[in-house]
Amino acid sequence: MKYVDEYRQEALARKLSDEIGKTVTRPWVLMEICGGQTHSIVKYGVDYLLPKAVELVHGPGCPVCVTSLEMIDKAHCIAVRPDVIFCSFGDMLRVPGSEVDLLIVKSRGADIRIVYSPLDCLKIAKANPGKKVVFFGIGFETTAPANAMAVWQAKKEGIRNFSLLVSHVLVPPVMTAILQSPLNRVQAFLGPGHVCAVMGYREYEPISRRYKIPIVITGFEPADLLDGILKTVSQLEAGHAEVENQYSRVITRDGNIPAQKLINRVFEVCDRKWRGVGSIPKSGYKLQYDFRDHDAERIFEVEEIDTQESPLCISGLVLKGVKKPHECPAFGKECTPEHPLGATMVSSEGACAAYHAYRRHGIGVTA
Repeated sequence: MKYVDEYRQEALARKLSDEIGKTVTRPWVLMEICGGQTHSIVKYGVDYLLPKAVELVHGPGCPVCVTSLEMIDKAHCIAVRPDVIFCSFGDMLRVPGSEVDLLIVKSRGADIRIVYSPLDCLKIAKANPGKKVVFFGIGFETTAPANAMAVWQAKKEGIRNFSLLVSHVLVPPVMTAILQSPLNRVQAFLGPGHVCAVMGYREYEPISRRYKIPIVITGFEPADLLDGILKTVSQLEAGHAEVENQYSRVITRDGNIPAQKLINRVFEVCDRKWRGVGSIPKSGYKLQYDFRDHDAERIFEVEEIDTQESPLCISGLVLKGVKKPHECPAFGKECTPEHPLGATMVSSEGACAAYHAYRRHGIGVTA
């Protein structure tokens, strides 16, 4: 398979691993941003191919993991209404809120439906004119174009019974927040390949310059990750700090311009709460005023909600690269994929789920 098989060749991985070993002379801590990168690293044992001096920590790039508890509780408040059809991608249904998850809400009679595209919600809205159809619009810049298109299309076609519960978050502000944290250990980033496919990588250049930190935009196959790590440690060892594009077969510096124009037409930047991280200024999207008739928060008047996070869950420290999943006392015990305490265990891109699925650290679970 072109662009996949050639990046999974063992000989190439070994060669890149050897080059990394020859390059590194002292300890470095790198953070991969995307949850998809975390899963590839753990699944293929990429970290086992690295010298001990290179430590990988896992970043906040899982959209399910960082959707705020407050927003999940708002989703529950909306979904239980008898006049609502609440739609979501499937991976959000088991994410714990303060008391329950959407799957439990559904089992109690709420009309909650899994969709594969926000545009599917428009069909549901047309077929159910007596209902209010709400889509849970989460994710990074990667999913923003599709959600923006759904709202744009709804306004264009006059579909008034469709709205979006917006919980979009943005990568550059959370990278800055991590670097400014007194707990920060990160010395370089493997940049988010999926996000950069939409946004390009111009906006990472000021971060690299300001904090003098290498950022290498990296893909998701084993050879991509090892090549990205090699480029990153080469910069660190040489005392350089710049944005470099390892994923050039997909990413350009400017990204997808039409998608960016659509995002900017429908959304505007706002402050946003991140689960486990806290509130970060200018780190999310909300709907522009022109699209307020499709804003679920405004329509259903869900105000500030008191939330209650599990006191045992350390997912916030995992998302900031301060702790590894297996360092949580509840990991594999009180917290499992079947009974998750935090979103990092239930999400398909969560770091805790990756460690659990691939039997890391001898926890004795089935892969």
